[in-house]
Amino acid sequence: MLFKRGIGRFKINLFPLAAAFAATLAAQPPPVPALKVVVLEGNGAINNIRLHRAKDPVVQVMDDQDRPIPDATVTLTLPATGPSGAFLDGAKTLVAHTDKEGKAYGRGLQPNGAAGQFQIAVTASYQGQVAQTAISQTNAGPAVGHSSTKKFAILAIIGGAAAGGAFAAMGHGTRPAAATTPGTVIVAGDPSLGGR
Repeated sequence: MLFKRGIGRFKINLFPLAAAFAATLAAQPPPVPALKVVVLEGNGAINNIRLHRAKDPVVQVMDDQDRPIPDATVTLTLPATGPSGAFLDGAKTLVAHTDKEGKAYGRGLQPNGAAGQFQIAVTASYQGQVAQTAISQTNAGPAVGHSSTKKFAILAIIGGAAAGGAFAAMGHGTRPAAATTPGTVIVAGDPSLGGR
Protein backbone atom coordinates (compact mmCIF):
# COMPACT_ATOMS: atom_id res chain seq x y z
CA MET A 1 0.00 0.00 0.00
CA LEU A 2 1.36 3.43 -0.87
CA PHE A 3 0.87 6.42 1.36
CA LYS A 4 0.79 9.61 -0.63
CA ARG A 5 0.10 13.11 0.39
CA GLY A 6 -0.35 15.99 -1.91
CA ILE A 7 1.45 19.24 -1.25
CA GLY A 8 0.39 21.63 -3.89
CA ARG A 9 1.31 20.01 -7.20
CA PHE A 10 3.87 17.57 -5.63
CA LYS A 11 3.20 14.12 -4.21
CA ILE A 12 5.51 12.51 -1.60
CA ASN A 13 5.66 8.78 -1.06
CA LEU A 14 6.23 8.38 2.75
CA PHE A 15 6.64 4.60 2.78
CA PRO A 16 10.23 4.48 1.39
CA LEU A 17 11.34 7.21 3.85
CA ALA A 18 9.91 5.35 6.86
CA ALA A 19 11.46 2.08 5.71
CA ALA A 20 14.89 3.70 5.25
CA PHE A 21 14.71 5.27 8.73
CA ALA A 22 13.78 1.93 10.33
CA ALA A 23 16.65 0.19 8.51
CA THR A 24 19.10 2.82 9.74
CA LEU A 25 18.00 2.31 13.35
CA ALA A 26 18.24 -1.47 13.03
CA ALA A 27 21.77 -1.28 11.58
CA GLN A 28 23.13 0.70 14.55
CA PRO A 29 24.66 -1.39 17.36
CA PRO A 30 22.98 -1.19 20.75
CA PRO A 31 24.51 1.42 23.08
CA VAL A 32 27.41 0.25 25.21
CA PRO A 33 26.54 0.41 28.92
CA ALA A 34 28.49 2.81 31.10
CA LEU A 35 31.41 1.35 33.07
CA LYS A 36 32.31 1.61 36.72
CA VAL A 37 35.33 0.33 38.62
CA VAL A 38 34.97 -1.02 42.16
CA VAL A 39 38.05 -1.59 44.34
CA LEU A 40 37.78 -5.01 46.00
CA GLU A 41 41.20 -5.29 47.68
CA GLY A 42 44.20 -3.11 48.42
CA ASN A 43 42.60 0.22 49.33
CA GLY A 44 44.01 1.49 52.64
CA ALA A 45 46.69 -1.22 52.75
CA ILE A 46 49.94 -0.66 54.66
CA ASN A 47 52.93 -2.12 52.83
CA ASN A 48 56.04 -3.35 54.68
CA ILE A 49 59.15 -1.67 53.23
CA ARG A 50 61.65 -3.86 55.11
CA LEU A 51 60.06 -7.15 54.00
CA HIS A 52 59.20 -5.83 50.51
CA ARG A 53 55.57 -6.88 50.96
CA ALA A 54 52.57 -5.05 49.56
CA LYS A 55 48.88 -5.78 49.17
CA ASP A 56 48.08 -6.59 45.55
CA PRO A 57 45.18 -4.46 44.30
CA VAL A 58 42.06 -6.18 42.95
CA VAL A 59 39.32 -4.31 41.07
CA GLN A 60 36.06 -5.29 39.41
CA VAL A 61 34.68 -3.68 36.26
CA MET A 62 30.89 -3.58 35.98
CA ASP A 63 28.25 -1.96 33.82
CA ASP A 64 25.58 0.45 35.04
CA GLN A 65 23.36 -2.54 35.93
CA ASP A 66 26.11 -4.01 38.21
CA ARG A 67 26.83 -6.83 35.77
CA PRO A 68 30.51 -7.88 35.53
CA ILE A 69 32.28 -7.07 32.26
CA PRO A 70 34.78 -9.69 31.09
CA ASP A 71 37.70 -8.77 28.79
CA ALA A 72 37.82 -5.13 29.86
CA THR A 73 41.32 -3.63 29.84
CA VAL A 74 42.51 -2.38 33.22
CA THR A 75 45.64 -0.23 33.59
CA LEU A 76 47.22 0.24 37.04
CA THR A 77 49.76 3.07 37.30
CA LEU A 78 52.07 3.75 40.26
CA PRO A 79 53.65 7.15 41.03
CA ALA A 80 56.99 7.71 39.29
CA THR A 81 58.65 9.26 42.38
CA GLY A 82 58.26 9.33 46.15
CA PRO A 83 56.39 6.63 48.04
CA SER A 84 55.45 4.06 45.42
CA GLY A 85 56.43 0.60 44.27
CA ALA A 86 56.81 -1.61 41.22
CA PHE A 87 55.18 -4.66 39.75
CA LEU A 88 56.98 -7.98 39.16
CA ASP A 89 58.82 -6.82 36.06
CA GLY A 90 59.94 -3.59 37.78
CA ALA A 91 57.49 -1.47 35.78
CA LYS A 92 55.36 1.32 37.19
CA THR A 93 52.43 0.31 34.96
CA LEU A 94 50.57 -2.99 34.74
CA VAL A 95 47.96 -3.82 32.10
CA ALA A 96 45.51 -6.62 32.93
CA HIS A 97 42.26 -7.96 31.48
CA THR A 98 39.18 -8.77 33.53
CA ASP A 99 38.10 -12.39 33.97
CA LYS A 100 34.55 -13.71 33.57
CA GLU A 101 33.63 -12.10 36.91
CA GLY A 102 34.94 -8.72 35.73
CA LYS A 103 37.93 -8.88 38.11
CA ALA A 104 41.46 -7.71 37.35
CA TYR A 105 44.47 -8.35 39.58
CA GLY A 106 47.56 -6.17 40.12
CA ARG A 107 49.83 -9.09 41.01
CA GLY A 108 53.42 -8.74 42.13
CA LEU A 109 53.28 -5.28 43.71
CA GLN A 110 56.33 -4.48 45.86
CA PRO A 111 56.86 -1.23 47.78
CA ASN A 112 59.88 0.95 47.16
CA GLY A 113 62.01 2.25 50.05
CA ALA A 114 60.16 5.57 50.48
CA ALA A 115 57.73 5.73 53.40
CA GLY A 116 54.42 7.55 52.99
CA GLN A 117 51.04 7.43 51.33
CA PHE A 118 50.52 7.10 47.58
CA GLN A 119 47.79 6.37 45.06
CA ILE A 120 47.56 3.78 42.32
CA ALA A 121 45.66 5.21 39.33
CA VAL A 122 43.20 2.72 37.82
CA THR A 123 41.72 3.09 34.32
CA ALA A 124 39.28 0.57 32.85
CA SER A 125 38.21 0.60 29.20
CA TYR A 126 35.75 -1.49 27.20
CA GLN A 127 34.26 -0.84 23.75
CA GLY A 128 35.06 2.87 23.84
CA GLN A 129 33.82 3.40 27.40
CA VAL A 130 36.28 4.47 30.13
CA ALA A 131 36.06 4.54 33.93
CA GLN A 132 38.68 5.60 36.46
CA THR A 133 39.36 5.35 40.18
CA ALA A 134 42.31 5.39 42.59
CA ILE A 135 43.60 3.00 45.26
CA SER A 136 45.31 4.53 48.33
CA GLN A 137 48.15 2.64 50.01
CA THR A 138 50.89 3.50 52.50
CA ASN A 139 54.51 2.35 52.59
CA ALA A 140 55.81 1.96 56.14
CA GLY A 141 58.78 0.45 57.90
CA PRO A 142 58.48 -1.56 61.11
CA ALA A 143 58.77 0.39 64.37
CA VAL A 144 62.33 0.10 65.61
CA GLY A 145 64.57 1.99 67.97
CA HIS A 146 64.44 3.28 71.49
CA SER A 147 60.71 3.95 71.64
CA SER A 148 59.78 0.33 70.90
CA THR A 149 62.15 -0.84 73.68
CA LYS A 150 60.45 1.52 76.11
CA LYS A 151 57.06 0.16 75.04
CA PHE A 152 58.31 -3.37 75.67
CA ALA A 153 59.50 -2.45 79.17
CA ILE A 154 56.28 -0.59 80.01
CA LEU A 155 54.14 -3.50 78.85
CA ALA A 156 56.20 -5.89 80.99
CA ILE A 157 55.77 -3.66 84.05
CA ILE A 158 52.03 -3.31 83.46
CA GLY A 159 51.74 -7.08 83.01
CA GLY A 160 53.59 -7.69 86.29
CA ALA A 161 51.40 -5.22 88.17
CA ALA A 162 48.26 -6.82 86.75
CA ALA A 163 49.47 -10.28 87.85
CA GLY A 164 50.16 -8.97 91.37
CA GLY A 165 46.73 -7.36 91.55
CA ALA A 166 45.08 -10.59 90.41
CA PHE A 167 47.03 -12.51 93.09
CA ALA A 168 45.80 -10.12 95.79
CA ALA A 169 42.23 -10.23 94.49
CA MET A 170 42.19 -14.02 94.79
CA GLY A 171 42.36 -13.65 98.57
CA HIS A 172 46.09 -13.86 99.10
CA GLY A 173 46.11 -10.47 100.81
CA THR A 174 49.84 -10.31 101.32
CA ARG A 175 52.47 -10.38 98.66
CA PRO A 176 55.08 -13.12 98.80
CA ALA A 177 58.53 -12.20 100.10
CA ALA A 178 61.01 -11.04 97.48
CA ALA A 179 62.96 -13.89 95.98
CA THR A 180 66.66 -13.91 96.74
CA THR A 181 67.56 -15.98 93.68
CA PRO A 182 68.29 -14.25 90.41
CA GLY A 183 65.29 -13.79 88.11
CA THR A 184 64.38 -12.11 84.87
CA VAL A 185 65.58 -8.53 84.51
CA ILE A 186 64.19 -6.03 82.00
CA VAL A 187 66.50 -3.14 81.26
CA ALA A 188 65.80 0.02 79.25
CA GLY A 189 67.69 -0.05 75.97
CA ASP A 190 68.00 -3.29 74.05
CA PRO A 191 65.73 -5.92 75.64
CA SER A 192 67.68 -8.38 77.75
CA LEU A 193 66.18 -11.49 79.28
CA GLY A 194 68.13 -13.58 81.80
CA GLY A 195 69.75 -13.50 85.23
CA ARG A 196 72.00 -10.70 86.43
